[in-house]
Amino acid sequence: MCEELLVVVKGGGDLATGVAHRLRRVGMRVIITELPRPTVIRRSVAFASAVFEGEVTVEGVTARLVDGPTQALACLDEGIVPVLVDPEAMVVHALQPDAVVDATVAKRNLGTRLTDAPIVVALGPGFTAGVDCHAVVETARGHYLGRVITQGQAAPNTGVPGAVVGHAEDRVVRAPCAGVFRGERRIGDRVEAGQSVARVDGEPVVARISGVLRGLLADGLPVHAGMKVGDVDPRGVVDHCFTISDKARAVGGGVLEAILWLRRQ
Repeated sequence: MCEELLVVVKGGGDLATGVAHRLRRVGMRVIITELPRPTVIRRSVAFASAVFEGEVTVEGVTARLVDGPTQALACLDEGIVPVLVDPEAMVVHALQPDAVVDATVAKRNLGTRLTDAPIVVALGPGFTAGVDCHAVVETARGHYLGRVITQGQAAPNTGVPGAVVGHAEDRVVRAPCAGVFRGERRIGDRVEAGQSVARVDGEPVVARISGVLRGLLADGLPVHAGMKVGDVDPRGVVDHCFTISDKARAVGGGVLEAILWLRRQ
């Protein structure tokens, strides 16, 4: 039964949240590990936001910041997804879950091992199924999005964001310089090309296209020049800012398939 499975998801960004949400909806017990200051952009649909806010709810599933494995288990008994500040994912060793999902989407393996759990799944490039993990789930938009790979690797990282109605790199909002980030607009606000949406040490952070501000970095975080700090959706649908994306749902479905398939082997 799915209810018997304990899964640790490394990362709490929007893709990781799509994964955790699908696993929790089918009854799996999900724990998320995060960094002390996660640089998550789509904060309105990211369980990582619990690190800043204490508790967040995404499409009916609630995540709560906890201090350690004991509190995490108590949250699971309440049907809540616990979020641990645990950069090294030490909770994996403490609780010995049935499955580990590396959803950090770091484009390289930062320490996940095939021996971390009976089932180890990783998202996107940087992992080799059969070497680093038991399965890799494709994260590149296109025909193979969400595909479960049991031998080999996902498509390589191109460095170019996926296109949305013809806009790719220009929909990304980037820091103009190094410094401390401060937002001027809110996620869900409509913005125009050339409009300032934030500041870094007084320098304006400008949207390059018109649309809806789908994501924005949390205030007070240090950034470097050229760092992604926001995302403008040219489709202009405000509801998209507060619901799990099609990509995150597809990737989440791939992880669910991978866990259940591997469990049968």
